[in-house]
Amino acid sequence: MASRSPLPSPPPLAELLCAGPVTLFLDFDGTLVGIAPRPGDIHVPAGLTEALHKLRDRLDGRLALVSGRALDDLRTHLGEVAIARAGSHGASRFLASGERLGEAPRGLPDEAVADLRAYAGRNDLFYETKSHGGALHFRGQPEKAEATLAFAREVADAHGLDVTSGKGVAELVRPGANKGAALEAFMGIAPFIGSTPVFIGDDVTDEHGMRAAIEFSGFGIAVGERDSEAARYHLHDVEAVHNWLNL
Repeated sequence: MASRSPLPSPPPLAELLCAGPVTLFLDFDGTLVGIAPRPGDIHVPAGLTEALHKLRDRLDGRLALVSGRALDDLRTHLGEVAIARAGSHGASRFLASGERLGEAPRGLPDEAVADLRAYAGRNDLFYETKSHGGALHFRGQPEKAEATLAFAREVADAHGLDVTSGKGVAELVRPGANKGAALEAFMGIAPFIGSTPVFIGDDVTDEHGMRAAIEFSGFGIAVGERDSEAARYHLHDVEAVHNWLNL
C-alpha cells in the first residue's frame, strides 16, 4: 500500500552534493533491505555491498551504516564492508578502516537475559541475543505487543536499562545505546566533520538519528508508512531508497 506521508520527497542526491559535502547515515532493515518476520529471513539484493562501496567513494568516504543489528550479524548478510558502521543501535562503532570508535558495548546482566528468555518461552515469542542487549520479537503476533512492551519496561526498570521499541520488537539496551549517539560520534571525526548529515531510516529507533542530524544542520528522511516527527523528507519504500541513492 502506498504511503500517505505528508512529507515531500527529498531533492536529488546530486543536488545536495553540489551544495557541499554530505554524510549519509543509512539504516539497514526496512531501508536498504525489506523487513522479514525474523531477522535471519531477509533478502539482500545481489550486488548491494559493491553498490554501497561505490556510494562511499562518491561521497569521499562520508557514508555510515547504522543498524539495530549487531555488526557480526550485519556481516553475515553484507560480507566484509569497508564502510563506517555502527551496530547494536549505535552502541558498537567502527570506522571504514576497521578501527573501533569508542568503547565496546556491554551485554545485558545475566538476570535480565534469564527473565527475557523465560518470558519468550512462556509466550511463544522469538528471543534474540545481541552483544549489546536482547530483543523480544512479536511481529507475527501483534496482539502481544502491549504486554511484551510492558514486560520489557519492567525488566529495564529493574536493571537500569533502556527499551527501544521498533517494528514488532521490544529491545533492551544499555543507556545511551542509540543511533543519535552514533551519529554524534562520527560527526566529530574525519571525514565526516563539517559535512551535512542526512539520516535515512524507517523505524521509531531512527528518530534519534534524525534528531541528531538536525543538531548538525542536517535532516532525516523517513522510509515507509510510519509517521515521523523528526524527518524533513520521505521515501515510499526500500526500492525508492535504492533509486534515490542510485544503488
